[in-house]
Amino acid sequence: MSDESAPVRQARPPAGPEEGTASRRGLRPGLGDRQMSMIAIGGVIGAGLFVGTGSVVHTAGPAALLAYAASGLLVIMVMRMLAELSVASPSTGSFAGYASREFGGWMGMAIGWLYTYAWWVTVGVEAVIGGGLVHGLLPSVPAWAAALLFMLVLTASNLAAVRAFGELEYWFALIKVAAIVLFIGLGLAAIAGLLPGVPAPGTGNLLGQGGFAPNGWYALLPAALVATFAFNGAEVVTIAAGEARRPAEAVRRAIRSTVVRILVFYIGSVAVIVTLLPHGEAGIDESPYSAVLGRLGIPNADLIMDLVVLVAVLSCLNAGIYTSSRMAYALAARGEAPRLLGRSNAAGVPVPAVLASGLAGLLTACANYFFSTDAVFDFLVASSGSVIVLLYLCIAATQIRARGRAEREGRRLTVRMWGHPYLPWAVIAVLAGLFALLALDPETRRSLLLTLVVAAVAVTAGLIRQRRRRDTPADSGLSGPPRGGTP
Repeated sequence: MSDESAPVRQARPPAGPEEGTASRRGLRPGLGDRQMSMIAIGGVIGAGLFVGTGSVVHTAGPAALLAYAASGLLVIMVMRMLAELSVASPSTGSFAGYASREFGGWMGMAIGWLYTYAWWVTVGVEAVIGGGLVHGLLPSVPAWAAALLFMLVLTASNLAAVRAFGELEYWFALIKVAAIVLFIGLGLAAIAGLLPGVPAPGTGNLLGQGGFAPNGWYALLPAALVATFAFNGAEVVTIAAGEARRPAEAVRRAIRSTVVRILVFYIGSVAVIVTLLPHGEAGIDESPYSAVLGRLGIPNADLIMDLVVLVAVLSCLNAGIYTSSRMAYALAARGEAPRLLGRSNAAGVPVPAVLASGLAGLLTACANYFFSTDAVFDFLVASSGSVIVLLYLCIAATQIRARGRAEREGRRLTVRMWGHPYLPWAVIAVLAGLFALLALDPETRRSLLLTLVVAAVAVTAGLIRQRRRRDTPADSGLSGPPRGGTP
């Protein structure tokens, strides 16, 4: 690669995979392998792991292990398909650009805006959660003030060079990894009876307390649904690839190691939880990690986990501002968003897109703090809740179509989805089953319906836009604006 301050040419199939697309659009390749690796880890480890695990264990008991294993396998399959697409053509627009290329601009525009919208809402939600955590730790600090401070600081960080985002995310991810590794280490020592004053639990919590599946095997279905949503964010690394110094190699390494991360961080930590903690003591709104540490006699366990969860929240907020701004930038590059969002400054930062993401997140947070009606905030959260399932469907369908085109053109792919086309179609069938679960569960039905309404609006807008601009170069999906960052 050339010097990181100099733009490089955009990769277009079948161009070499090391040529990133972001630079030609005005972005700069400033993320190194070390940062890309941690961005991938940070995407997998979210606040949902530290808090949402309690709900899964409470619902399924020790069988929560199977729920996380099944959901993790689904995510691994989807990420492998995305790796095939991303390594062949690293792009800031990632899956939205590939969908435009394979199905037309309507699909890329729809999934790109849905994804951006979901992250905008997530940024606001994470700011609210972070503010609440700070208020709990420091009651003299108003929750809204802490949320506002987080939004301002992390938006400012994203307005700096992309290296600032990468470095901040590196340290956030490192803290999360260290916390989980330490938790698993303490848990294994307790299971082996090596901790003074803590008797080895044996299999009492695993097979006693009503058995391995105390609430029946059917309880695995809603538990797997919650577990699947906990993996949201694994795809962030493919969007960051557009600004990596070695995009194809970074994506290849990061997604291949997703298997290890899921096994260690999720399966490993959940195994410790269900072995040491009776499932009836796993609170729905309480972190089971805190409960386990408390049973091990670790002082200030609640405080420790609150700080770790706060780091996870800030990591998600930071990644959300970055990811949504880059997706909005890529949409503008294809003429599917206001041209202003496609501008970048001399440092290669898409300033208008970053400010739009920060403002959207702030407005979402304000809907919770400053408006008397909770309906606005509830609508925003519910209408973005099922976007991840639509995203996975889009990735699977795009991979199937892209592989067929690559084979017809005789192109050799360096990363290939396993068991094509059978496994991709199996993934689509499983995702269809998830939709059925969302529709049948009264607690998720409203979220699914609202998400589908928002999706219908996005698809309609995409179809109208494609009809107006049919057969234009912008519909190729991976084309970018001229050098200088203005489309």
